[in-house]
Amino acid sequence: MKITASSEGEATILVVDDDIEIANSVAKILEKEGYMSLIAHDGIEALEIIAQKQVDLIILDIMMPRLDGLSATMKIREKRNIPIIILSAKTEDSDKVLGLSMGADDYVSKPYNSMELVARVKSQLRRYLYLGSSKRLQERTSQSGEMIRVGGLELDKNSKTIIVDGREENLTATEYKILKLLMENPGRVFPSEEIYERVWNEEAYSVENTVMVHIRRIREKIEINTKEPKYLKVVWGIGYKIENKFI
Repeated sequence: MKITASSEGEATILVVDDDIEIANSVAKILEKEGYMSLIAHDGIEALEIIAQKQVDLIILDIMMPRLDGLSATMKIREKRNIPIIILSAKTEDSDKVLGLSMGADDYVSKPYNSMELVARVKSQLRRYLYLGSSKRLQERTSQSGEMIRVGGLELDKNSKTIIVDGREENLTATEYKILKLLMENPGRVFPSEEIYERVWNEEAYSVENTVMVHIRRIREKIEINTKEPKYLKVVWGIGYKIENKFI
């Protein structure tokens, strides 16, 4: 386990890769941007660090010894909503969809472009830290406690959680942004491209699978029967909407 630090108060990013050179290279790139970096070389070591340290984002390889990246992602998602970016040499669309299905927020292929990787890190951190998904930020930030209600759904802008028929569900930063966008505009159909551009703050290009995976994960949290959704509907060939008949 290697720990390197830049300046106090910056976001802490955990880099997990069994390739020592790649892990060190990514850490150096992050440190040049002013972040604190932690390094682990397998999933088990990553989980140990998360249990002991404040981590704001994770960059995670898939193929690793002891505990692979997908299994580590699933275990992290059992308790934490930390943004996870998978950095992998597996570049097939099916690999990307699988990674997102397991709970990752983004997927970057190796060999990676350092500028693109930094841009994706900044994008995820903006949502996680500065939009209030971090508990640490919530504690020192005044919140309105405003709620958005659609039928039995209550989106709490304070805790960034969704309450479904009185049951609280935790959302990742990306899931929260998507659901907030849809619930603030009940009945309006959003194409995948518009959802991506408004949530990821990036130009949309071949993003259907990425958005679809996050929609599927949201449904698993808010729908009793995901095959016959009550709230989050697909308008085939157009996009997604929150049903407005409850308003």
